[in-house]
Amino acid sequence: MITILIKSFNRPFYLDRCLQSIEKFVSGKYKVKILDDGTPKKYLEKIQQKFDFAEILTSAHYAEKTSAIQENFETGQEINGFKIPTDLWVETVKNSTDYVLVTEDDVWFTQPIDLSEIGKDMENHEISLLKLGWLGNFSEDNFLNVSEINANIERTIPKKLFTANEFLMDCFMYNKFKFFTILYKFGIVDNETRRKYFALHSIAMGIYRKDYWLHLWKDAQNLVNEKQQLKNAATWYHKNKHQNFVARTKNEVLKTTFQSAATNSYHKYNVDFDVNYFNHLINEAWFEGHFDSLENFPKDFSPEYFIKFIDEKMNISDFQTWTEKFKQQYRALGASVDF
Repeated sequence: MITILIKSFNRPFYLDRCLQSIEKFVSGKYKVKILDDGTPKKYLEKIQQKFDFAEILTSAHYAEKTSAIQENFETGQEINGFKIPTDLWVETVKNSTDYVLVTEDDVWFTQPIDLSEIGKDMENHEISLLKLGWLGNFSEDNFLNVSEINANIERTIPKKLFTANEFLMDCFMYNKFKFFTILYKFGIVDNETRRKYFALHSIAMGIYRKDYWLHLWKDAQNLVNEKQQLKNAATWYHKNKHQNFVARTKNEVLKTTFQSAATNSYHKYNVDFDVNYFNHLINEAWFEGHFDSLENFPKDFSPEYFIKFIDEKMNISDFQTWTEKFKQQYRALGASVDF
């Protein structure tokens, strides 16, 4: 059995889409748990009524976060999107099945997948991470040896990836004792080197062996630190290297959005667009039954559909500029964002 854990914050219209995609496309034995960090109670109650198969767990900071959402709406006070409930995530993963998909509310399935079959494949082939989505980005393949495991899965083994014990990887990632600088001067590493370690990681689109996921998030302290996670990935891979350590499905089965974010914290782009107010408007339309969470599915919502609900309340040009800058950020990394 695989546990699907959905990290959620104040976007029930996307959470609804995510859960409906599970109903439509996921088969086999699985559990679904929603790990919520502040979605207002009335929205969560509607989600629970609609999807009784999903268990909802709330973070220790739930009341504080719901208050922050209300204060943001009333006064414009920013919501701190950098403070995250890793304690809830870690504790839930510890008490979950041996394989977990820790995803997010704005990620959804786009085609059928049998998680019982996937779980058996991961166990039989000793796969620690199986990627179900990668934003259409195959530029990583330049750093990988890709070959078939079976009709549905292919191994993706990193080429010439430097790995070592925790002390050396700490020096490498954080350039302690000028370790990275020295390697750079000798041409052993370059500006693209650190990017290669993402071959061992998947933020919200991979099924993990539980022990590997827990190692990645070791010492997270309620903050996102990608460099620390990549260091942890490298040290685990160094100890547990295997020809099938990381793999991916032959076809992507998960997609995400580039038209919304949980808060303004990560995606400002110097555009006068308030994503918190945008989410509020769509949340309310969804709550009142006016917003169809499967519009344009399995593609993302059409921009014109969003505009229907924010027109005359927000500057449409700012919304369009913000989403284009969001997409361009990921295009620059090789992702396919227009689908």
